[in-house]
Amino acid sequence: MNKEKRTQIFSRLRDADPNPTTELNYTSPFELLVAVILSAQATDVGVNKATDKLYPAANTPEAILALGVDGLKDYIKTIGLFNAKAENVIKTCRILIEKHNSIVPDNREDLEALPGVGRKTANVVLNTAFKQPTMAVDTHIFRVSNRTGIAPGKDVLEVEKRLVRLIPKEFLMDAHHWLILHGRYVCKARKPQCGSCIIEDLCEFSPPNENVKKKK
Repeated sequence: MNKEKRTQIFSRLRDADPNPTTELNYTSPFELLVAVILSAQATDVGVNKATDKLYPAANTPEAILALGVDGLKDYIKTIGLFNAKAENVIKTCRILIEKHNSIVPDNREDLEALPGVGRKTANVVLNTAFKQPTMAVDTHIFRVSNRTGIAPGKDVLEVEKRLVRLIPKEFLMDAHHWLILHGRYVCKARKPQCGSCIIEDLCEFSPPNENVKKKK
C-alpha cells in the first residue's frame, strides 16, 4: 500500500470521527492506567461496569492500596483474571507511591516496570493520557493492519513499528483509536462489514471466496 492510499484511509476515518478516544471510562492518568491493566482479555464494557463502582470509592494509589487485594477483588470480580489483576494493581499502587510520588510516569521505561503493564498497556497510557504518538497494537489493530494492507506484519511489534513509520504524521496521534474502533465495529474478525465500510474501495483485503485479488 502506498502513502497516498494510507492518507486517504486516515482522512476518511478522521472525517467520520474527528476526536476519537478510548471507550474506557477515566478522569485521570491513574484511572486510565488501572482500567487498561484490568482490560487485558476483557471487554471495555465489562471494565467500565467495575470501575464505575470502584472509582467513586477509590481512585488514587493510596485509596486503592488501602482496599488491599481482597477489598479490590470485591470491585473487579466480574472481570476475567481478576485475582492476578488485583495483585498487580495493588503492587502498582505501592510502587507509584514509593517511587513516583503517586504520579503515573510519562515514559515507557517506568511504565513497563509496573506490575501488569506491558508494552501495549504502556502505549495506551502514553498516547491517551500523555498525548504521545505511540501505537498500542491489540488483536483488532493487528487484524486491521494486516487485512487492509495498511501495515502488515507477522507479530504485534512488527505491526506497531510499521504503523508508526508508515502512517502520515498528521494522523499518528489518533490512529490507534481509529484502528481499534474500526476493528471492533466494522472490520470484525469473523464477519467484516465490508459493505458498510467507508474505506472498502481503498482496502487490499480479498475475501476467501474470491480467487482474484481486488484491484485498486
